[in-house]
Amino acid sequence: MTHPSRTGGQILVDALQVHGVDIAFGVPGESYLDVLDALHDSNIRFVINRQEGGAAFMSEAYGKLTGKPGICFVTRGPGATNASIGVHTAFQDSTPMILFIGQVGGDFMDREAFQEIDYRRMYGQMAKWVAQIDRAERIPEYLARAFQVATSGRPGPVVLALPEDMLVSRAEVADTRRYQPVQASPSAAQVDTLRAMLAASKKPLLLLGGGTWTEQACADVQRFAEANALPVACAFRFQDLLDNDHPHYVGDVGIGINPKLAARVKDADLIIAFGPRLGEMTTGGYSLLAAPVPRQTLVHIHPDPQELGSVYQAELMIAGGAPQAARMLAAMEPVDASAWRHTVEEAKAELRAWQEQPPIFKDGAAPLDLWQLVQELQSALPHDTIVTNGAGNYATWAHRFWRYGGMRTQLAPTSGAMGYGVPAGVAAKIVDPARSVVTFAGDGEFMMTGQELATAVQYGAGVIFIVFNNGMFGTIRMHQEREYPGRVSGTGLHNPDFAALARAYGGQGEVVEATADFAPALARAIAYTRAHSLPALIELRYDGNLITPNATLETIRANAQAAKKA
Repeated sequence: MTHPSRTGGQILVDALQVHGVDIAFGVPGESYLDVLDALHDSNIRFVINRQEGGAAFMSEAYGKLTGKPGICFVTRGPGATNASIGVHTAFQDSTPMILFIGQVGGDFMDREAFQEIDYRRMYGQMAKWVAQIDRAERIPEYLARAFQVATSGRPGPVVLALPEDMLVSRAEVADTRRYQPVQASPSAAQVDTLRAMLAASKKPLLLLGGGTWTEQACADVQRFAEANALPVACAFRFQDLLDNDHPHYVGDVGIGINPKLAARVKDADLIIAFGPRLGEMTTGGYSLLAAPVPRQTLVHIHPDPQELGSVYQAELMIAGGAPQAARMLAAMEPVDASAWRHTVEEAKAELRAWQEQPPIFKDGAAPLDLWQLVQELQSALPHDTIVTNGAGNYATWAHRFWRYGGMRTQLAPTSGAMGYGVPAGVAAKIVDPARSVVTFAGDGEFMMTGQELATAVQYGAGVIFIVFNNGMFGTIRMHQEREYPGRVSGTGLHNPDFAALARAYGGQGEVVEATADFAPALARAIAYTRAHSLPALIELRYDGNLITPNATLETIRANAQAAKKA
């Protein structure tokens, strides 16, 4: 049955409720006032952000955390361009997301009216589908398709433009059914082939990553790994697909990979890549696996048939979502694993050694031991704590030394987007307030979206923010010293007092400069967030020379200078 006459904005909000939307993120704009009015009487919680990049990041983090499309509303022109960073992240991270953009009215279209952009062209290469809804009666149809596209196959972002006059026009139209994500399943013959390849191998490795994962899928793939004594590695920033304390977890395959794990990837005779795209970061610049035909026998399982064979010609390519494929692998009859069973314990021992205190801190010369700080955090917080971060060398302390507790405890962008960590942490705490959330943020990273602390205070998101303040864009400085040693240009930062800034926003802030002071400051931060449901920030002021766990800037510069003289 059709509804009585409704405005386009009301039809849209009603459609969102049909599809189970309970929260949306955004920055208000006059281009979609009728949607804002309809949200007033809906069951959808509209979280107001301070900048559209933060709103888009929060929506993407919601999609990662829940598996449902993150919903974001922004206004035309500047709002849409600000939000593009979150759309790009959702695309590269295979995260379901729907971005709604207010658009100029149809009577002004194609005149370069105020803030007008053709979003089909703008977002064409960074979204699964981009469209504009020109007629109110077609809103339910477009939204049903948007949810379907965002969640089926390889998940990703959808962008819908909403002309202002369309939103205030009225129509009598029926609602649709709720969307149903569609994923392919492996065939029984493919599973039999995979089993035969596994039985014939001597050095297999299971590599997990990508989208569509659920708790049940993670449990099923764990059963498969245990039954077949497989060492399990996780792709870049998908470290939470297997509890890192599990005996079969042997590390992450990404930036700063454990050299011994890299050797195991290269020496494997069979790699079962379950879910990852096998992009640049996970393959070490396409060196761990040569493209297009790797030396290792490769089984590639991925939700999108178009991804299979696009870079790597695997010997066996299986189109399947993680839940569907994991269920079939868990039910597979195990093979004789006696040839490689010992490698699991060996690889686990190599991981433990890789996670030990780095030599740069063992002599006690550094006032602030960043490795010890991670140990203090791990001991003080629950195993299911959600850890978020953006891009930067500081993230190494989370990726290498934090032991993720399983799905979903890691929110980090494979797109390498700076500014992700703060809004992702706020979104995680809003979505799941009972869980502890910690955000690792560099000083440069924090300053890109740190204004979302105001959002955290407004919505009672008690996130603990750890800000690594070394007064520089550290990753770029590291590369700069390697390529142009001693010629520092464009990487120095003059920072505010981050602790005072946190207090100004309405949270708690402290500065830590010595290792012994961190544990008491952390205890106070935990107590404050739990007592007040407000954010707490700990600013770490430390020597920027300590750029990575493996090397100082001085060492990198000296090595580069020596190489240039040679």
